[in-house]
Amino acid sequence: MAKKEETISMIDTFAEFKELKNIDKTTMISVLEDSFRNVIAKMFGTDENYDVIINPEKGDFEIWRNRLVVANDDLEDANLQMTLADAQKIDTDYQIGEEVTDEVFFADFGRRAILNLRQTLASKILELQKDNLFAKYKEKIGQIISAEVYQVWKKEILLLDDEGNELLLPKTDQIPTDFYRKGETVRAVIDRVDNINNNPKIILSRTSPLFLQRLFELEVPEINDGLIVIKRIARIPGERAKIAVESYDERIDPVGACVGMKGSRIHGIVHELRNENIDVINYTANVSLFIQRALSPAKVSSIRVNEEEKKAEVFLRPDEVSLAIGKGGLNIKLACLLSEYTIDVFRDIEGADEEDIYLDEFSDEIDSWVIDALKNIGCYTAKGVLTLTRDELMERADLEESTVDEIIKALSAEFEEE
Repeated sequence: MAKKEETISMIDTFAEFKELKNIDKTTMISVLEDSFRNVIAKMFGTDENYDVIINPEKGDFEIWRNRLVVANDDLEDANLQMTLADAQKIDTDYQIGEEVTDEVFFADFGRRAILNLRQTLASKILELQKDNLFAKYKEKIGQIISAEVYQVWKKEILLLDDEGNELLLPKTDQIPTDFYRKGETVRAVIDRVDNINNNPKIILSRTSPLFLQRLFELEVPEINDGLIVIKRIARIPGERAKIAVESYDERIDPVGACVGMKGSRIHGIVHELRNENIDVINYTANVSLFIQRALSPAKVSSIRVNEEEKKAEVFLRPDEVSLAIGKGGLNIKLACLLSEYTIDVFRDIEGADEEDIYLDEFSDEIDSWVIDALKNIGCYTAKGVLTLTRDELMERADLEESTVDEIIKALSAEFEEE
């Protein structure tokens, strides 16, 4: 009786372990049954003639063995057979060839069998837990998670989630100025989940463009609601980033919504990214215009685009070149990443000795839609427009002859006055 109580107590222990590891009841019953069968098969060579019944409500189990009744002198395997004499001790009606089913108490198999069961069950539960962990985080790839720093190493940081699962944040996926101590909370995106030899590794990242995208989705309700879409992102972690956004609602200014009143929305993102400068620009399918916006804050004089080779030649006034390139070449590098074009910057020598004027300054004389049409063909300054013939302006910008004449007159008059 003591042995049986010991075994039942053992099952209670595993029931507690089940609750701790958050394994569902059906799966746990299956694991328990498989573990019992594994030990029985090792002891007797087979488990096919055994019925294992798990009673989760009572927290106990039953094992029943099925054996064939044979003549007293024909017994070959006591595990599979029972003599007629022994069978009739149970019930006098048993005859040769019938099947006898009797209950077996696992504790009677001895302490070694119980220890074997414990080890087998623990191994199966560990394997199951690893499978569950892999499946759980595989579905969460691309989501932001908050975790606590448990150990800081040279090449990576070990973190723990709310359930005590281990997560890794490699040094290469940390922002250069990141610095954490044990016990601090880290926010990162789940970048990937590796599973080598059934040993899942959850890898986080704070340098991924997706991390920046998820932060914007959290801070800007219009993005979360689908009214604003993030079209492209380019990042140099900890330094600078450019993000192109587009609104599906004409009433919403996508750039203004992302930045927020006095920068209220973008401020939290910049702080999370260790003061990484973030440029938010309006997305457009027009390549020339998009490259111009990507090079912001530099103002482009003219641009030539080769869509087949994915290359663009951009001409700027000498005082704009340094802005286009940016400190350490960051601005042009990000513009290339964002536009997915190779951008070559040139000084506009022809206009360097004379003062040029950006088309936006003629908004009082030229309609805004006309200025946009000119920008769409790569003309952003007055002299950039005047270098083209009337026919070229009419054909490329799709403008009426009278409109082109008015443009040329307005722009030329500005330089004649000078």
